[in-house]
Amino acid sequence: MTKVQVRELVFEKFIGREEIDAAVQKVADGINRDFEGKNPLLLAILNGAFMFASDLMRKITIPCEITFVKFSSYEGTSTTSIVKELIGVDEELTGRHVIIVEDIVDTGITMDKLLRDVSEKKPAGVKVACFCFKSDAFQKDFPIDYIGLNIPNDFIVGYGLDYEGYGRNLPDIYKIVK
Repeated sequence: MTKVQVRELVFEKFIGREEIDAAVQKVADGINRDFEGKNPLLLAILNGAFMFASDLMRKITIPCEITFVKFSSYEGTSTTSIVKELIGVDEELTGRHVIIVEDIVDTGITMDKLLRDVSEKKPAGVKVACFCFKSDAFQKDFPIDYIGLNIPNDFIVGYGLDYEGYGRNLPDIYKIVK
């Protein structure tokens, strides 16, 4: 499919499955290299990162664990700049190596809040892995340690990313047609 409709919006194919797989492998390779012998805890952000986290876990070859948190900051196609915690961190993080797994970092507002929350729990270290990074939209100054793809500031759906809850099931990534 070159174009899809998600609710009332039309999207065109932007990133295919092969490029997605290569980006996930790139992130996994970095984690495998940097965390050899460290048993990291992957902290994936729901709902969007569930597909990326699942594929990433299958490509990570070192011992690791995964858990999930859930935040909300979007309405429609734009961020509200207000981060609501829906499911928080329950695991003991003191002394653990933590990798926050996110589908997309755009403004960085949600990630900034989560980084502050996780840091208060005294982990051994915290790294950020994101599937897509929108550098043109980024408003914070924390490092993003593992980036699958750098993309322009377009609204996208597919591969876990949604518009009002729809489109997550698309195997490719589509950008909005303006």
